[in-house]
Amino acid sequence: MTGVAVIGAGHSVFGTRRDVNIPELCWESMKPALEKANLEPRDIDFFVVGNLGIWSSELAVPSIMAEYADLAPKGSMRVEAACATGSAAVRVGYTAIKSGLADIVLVLGIEKMQESPNPSVIELIGRFGSYFWEFENFGLTFPGYYALHASAYMMKYGATEEDLGKVAVKNHFYGAKNPFAQFRKEIDVATVMKGPYVAWPLKLFDCSPITDGSACVILASEKKAKEMGIEEKVWILSQGVGTGTANLSKREEFTSLASARYAAEQAYKLAGIENPVKQLDGANVHDCFTIAEIMAYEDLGFCKRGEGYKLAREEQTYIGGRIPVNVDGGLKAKGHPIGATGVSMAVEAYKQLLRKADKGRQADIKNGRWLTHNVGGTGHYTYVTIYGLEKR
Repeated sequence: MTGVAVIGAGHSVFGTRRDVNIPELCWESMKPALEKANLEPRDIDFFVVGNLGIWSSELAVPSIMAEYADLAPKGSMRVEAACATGSAAVRVGYTAIKSGLADIVLVLGIEKMQESPNPSVIELIGRFGSYFWEFENFGLTFPGYYALHASAYMMKYGATEEDLGKVAVKNHFYGAKNPFAQFRKEIDVATVMKGPYVAWPLKLFDCSPITDGSACVILASEKKAKEMGIEEKVWILSQGVGTGTANLSKREEFTSLASARYAAEQAYKLAGIENPVKQLDGANVHDCFTIAEIMAYEDLGFCKRGEGYKLAREEQTYIGGRIPVNVDGGLKAKGHPIGATGVSMAVEAYKQLLRKADKGRQADIKNGRWLTHNVGGTGHYTYVTIYGLEKR
């Protein structure tokens, strides 16, 4: 089967973007991606838009962008998979090329969450679980879900609130070096500990923000990339996808996500990875809350079960440590525009592998492989994708 390459990538500034409307925000990432691939909109065979959109003014984003970016009448699809929407969109574009139905696919992730007031956004995100059982009966918000994970993890393994804070410190350290990040200011553990509780034990700096932003990648078939003479490209080596239960009470444990473990197992098998720490150069993991990043270390096999917090405590996920993680700031500091997050991770993998990351946050590329881990809800969906410089 044909290989699928990322031949262009673009990224908007993340944050509160009241300076642009939705099509303008989309174009902010689409334009550089098209330019990098040396393509015009008319060259696109098919385009995919990852957009949850329940809090923003426009829902028919593919049609809006077909008009705004002169993509009509090319085929399109709008994709939604909660916080994993962006990676689901990448999967649709990837499979369109793998199936032979397209040679060039544009994948766009977009969210303008600030068009709704914060209480509305918080309520809508809270619906990403079992709505009638958990939200209506118990009033669980999204921070509340991850507070359950955090308290269970701390009780079982002995992690502390300071350990969680170490994740936030690292991600703000790298976010400060990322010109596209929502928060570009370093913090320390003392600052994290002084923050107000959102849902114990999670405090303000343990939580990712509400974000506007877009990200875009251009995918091409192996044949088309060769015809175009594309030299700078990154291959999608594999992608694993897992699904979890909607109802948390039906899960076996709160200290791990079964969907993430399954997705990682599938992705590693397809990419021929047996030891991720030794065979990967770095990773972007879904740190919607600091505990989510720590659980991801374990679900992805970066350490043994119950030792994820030690990687954070010992600063082993900085550049130069065991494995660099979220050196773009992650969701925590870069921001979390839900439909764009997974595509943003793909952009970061592209930049890192081509050694084009910003000064001070470029990882050492030895193996030529980068992982992205994108979770929808609280493990309701997980996508793990392996990108590489060499086609498998």
